[in-house]
Amino acid sequence: MHRWTDPSQTPAGLKPCVATFGNFDGVHRGHQAVLDAVKTAARERDLPAVVVTFEPHPVRVLHPERAPELISPGVLRDHLIEETGVDGLLVLEFTREFAQLSAEDYIRSVFVDGLGIAALVVGQDTRGFGAGYTGDVDQLHELGARYGFDVIVLPDQGDNERWSSSMIRGHLRDGEVDKAAEILGRPHRVLGTVVHGLQRGRDLGFPTANLSQSSTGVVPADGVYAGWFERLDLPLDAPDRRLPAAISVGLNPTFADLTKVVVEAYVLDRTDLNLYGETVAVDFVAWVRPNQRFDSLDELIAAIGRDVDECRRILLGE
Repeated sequence: MHRWTDPSQTPAGLKPCVATFGNFDGVHRGHQAVLDAVKTAARERDLPAVVVTFEPHPVRVLHPERAPELISPGVLRDHLIEETGVDGLLVLEFTREFAQLSAEDYIRSVFVDGLGIAALVVGQDTRGFGAGYTGDVDQLHELGARYGFDVIVLPDQGDNERWSSSMIRGHLRDGEVDKAAEILGRPHRVLGTVVHGLQRGRDLGFPTANLSQSSTGVVPADGVYAGWFERLDLPLDAPDRRLPAAISVGLNPTFADLTKVVVEAYVLDRTDLNLYGETVAVDFVAWVRPNQRFDSLDELIAAIGRDVDECRRILLGE
């Protein structure tokens, strides 16, 4: 997938194209349906499929006081979009000046002049783009007729209600990672670098990989989870690339000297891994239990053992 940031520098091989636009936070199943429709329309026209998104999130620029915590910001979002199989990703810098473009000027400068679109795919809820939040699907149809491109509108996607990024955030705040995964179409992922911790897990017989405080992605509610630990620096076919893990989130209530939320993962039945400095992904599959305070190390070790058994059952069926 080709990634670029200026419509005027669109690679020749990606113009003309079929395109869509949006924030795509989480790249959930609703987004995926739009991207599938883009690819289908592109194949029908023998053209490339292109996605247009923004950096930073528009709300962060226009209303920073109510900007959402992003499910999959920056590089994580771009990677998820790439995995859908589109041909190009145009990431526009969103500024207050850019926000002053009228809906027509935005469509003309980015999609007509920049991308030479043959078709634009959007969801039926697309609205609020352009200065004054005036752009909507009806205007897109008018602009398509004026500038010579098709407009393909998809109905809302969802089982009982429209899938949305805000729904996913709500589930993650409540530790409902399984419900978040239903909307995402995959486990929720947090990306980070393994750093040195206090090494208490190693002393207890369960060495953990601590993610840096600058990890990317929404950290779910405090608790213990079953999930997968993926070592992104290893080749895709490496046997130790994706491993089952017990994941702890939060302040360890048994010890009183931690002041920041920690995400740490114990790879099941492995004490031989040297992970410091690696870029890793932690995928949350299922909630196991809330954080608890234990009166003794023996009680803590026994509880961790039960957690590991439960994670093994959830992930491996054992």
